[in-house]
Amino acid sequence: QVQLVESGGGVVQAGGSLRLSCAASGLTFSVYTMAWFRQAPGKGREFVGGISRSGRSTNYADFVKGRFTISRDNGKNTVYLQMNSLKPEDTAVYACAAGSFGIIQVVPSIYGFWGQGTQVTVSS
Repeated sequence: QVQLVESGGGVVQAGGSLRLSCAASGLTFSVYTMAWFRQAPGKGREFVGGISRSGRSTNYADFVKGRFTISRDNGKNTVYLQMNSLKPEDTAVYACAAGSFGIIQVVPSIYGFWGQGTQVTVSS
């Protein structure tokens, strides 16, 4: 069956960096658009960024532009989220998602497969 497994979360001080990974199995990774979403306590799930099947196109939420970078390695069936200049308001559970469509979507319900998420905590 399809599995998406995130790793790399943790506790970091404000201004620090983390790199999240999402390893996929059970699907043809290269035909899926991938995205990262996050959910903070008491808030809804929000789009962080996405990357096209080939990796040539990316799309980011305004609040992470210039700080976060998404990349993928189709040979390793893995998508990454490099997070720099982290802020306390970035604290959330970060989850990756896979969708069998060609255009990066920002609505979470459209994505068919999800990982369990990894906690990112940024201390001030």
